[in-house]
Amino acid sequence: MLIKRWIALLILSVCLVGLALAMGLAWIYREYDFPDQLSGFVRAITLQWVDHPWRELIILAIGIPVLFFAIRSLTRSLLDPLMEAGQRDIGIGQLVAQHRFGPTRPDMNIVAIGGGTGLSTLLRGLRNLTAGITAIVTVADDGGSTGRIRKEFDIPAPGDIRACLVALSDAESTVGKLFAYRFDKEGSELSGHSFGNLFITALTQVTGSFEQAVIESGRVLAVRGRVLPSTLDNITLCAELVDGTIVRGESTISRNKPAIHKVFLEPSKPTAYEPALGAILHSDLIVLGPGSLYTSVLPNLCVDGVIEAIRWSKCPVVYVCNVATQPGETDHFGAKDHIEAVMKELGPGVLSHALINSNRAPTEAIKPEWNIEAVTDENLGDLSSSIEIVARDLVSDTNPLRHDPQKLTEALLDIARRAQSNV
Repeated sequence: MLIKRWIALLILSVCLVGLALAMGLAWIYREYDFPDQLSGFVRAITLQWVDHPWRELIILAIGIPVLFFAIRSLTRSLLDPLMEAGQRDIGIGQLVAQHRFGPTRPDMNIVAIGGGTGLSTLLRGLRNLTAGITAIVTVADDGGSTGRIRKEFDIPAPGDIRACLVALSDAESTVGKLFAYRFDKEGSELSGHSFGNLFITALTQVTGSFEQAVIESGRVLAVRGRVLPSTLDNITLCAELVDGTIVRGESTISRNKPAIHKVFLEPSKPTAYEPALGAILHSDLIVLGPGSLYTSVLPNLCVDGVIEAIRWSKCPVVYVCNVATQPGETDHFGAKDHIEAVMKELGPGVLSHALINSNRAPTEAIKPEWNIEAVTDENLGDLSSSIEIVARDLVSDTNPLRHDPQKLTEALLDIARRAQSNV
């Protein structure tokens, strides 16, 4: 850590200064005649009444602890005002090591890729782990508050990023509640806007960078992990329908129309955010979803370099299948259709696991007028020959059409541990 050399130099310099002072005192003692009373005092404080080498050992035994205590106290006095509150219980050695080599690597690095409420649900389950958590979030949303902000300020979509920041923060904190607050007064120009979206937008203007705005927002919320955009480019999500029609804008893709054939981004192949690629390459588990298949999960895979980074990572890649279809987007899709769409985008041999809900509660909860269907672990065909299918109870007991964060986290950790044990 480049510490011992400076400690050695400090000790050497102290010894040289001390030696010079000792030599000077010895010269003064020999050259000048002191009165009897003063001479006795000088002999006493210089331990002349103790034989050599004991007098030197006594001085050394007193000096070393005092020197150590002084250096330690001085270092703490200088560092404490500069340290964050959460770092004040960290030892100086550990603090220096983190500065030199970066934070201590956690037992497991988990990267979750997606967007919308699905990714936020997953992050609420992951945030209490000691693992390193990184959320890579789509910035293609163009509806509601986010759409209005994008149109007026020409920045990437802040909405899904804001939701993920809140999910990784203390949800009970005042700041967390503030970021999640949405203005709802009818007729107001702020109606429909989320405070968190406005905060990120304002920070973008102040710092001149959407990237820095996201980083600073994470610090304000004290998130337990990182939230990264998949790209910093201002992108538009487009879909090619089965009849050849091209639809532009995320908010229009899920409206009733012919089925979606594929999605793509404009501009084509936007530049990936480099820290996001780095997180993927150093991950121990990559999770795709849960969330809207065509508007939350697949848009991230359309960013240039993301699929290549996933292929290079060599860790388990898990797709978390939704528990129900989404009207206008995945109508009549079964689990097999969801999984095959992801496998087609990733390419052969990349997806290693698919996590599917086995609880039949969603089927019983769905009403006919909702025009949705439960997605279960049935009719998977021959998928199990190419990837590992994991069927678990994943739904919330209070809302069976949503994933339960804790159940989902436990299932993913089980996959990760089994994969590590087989290495």
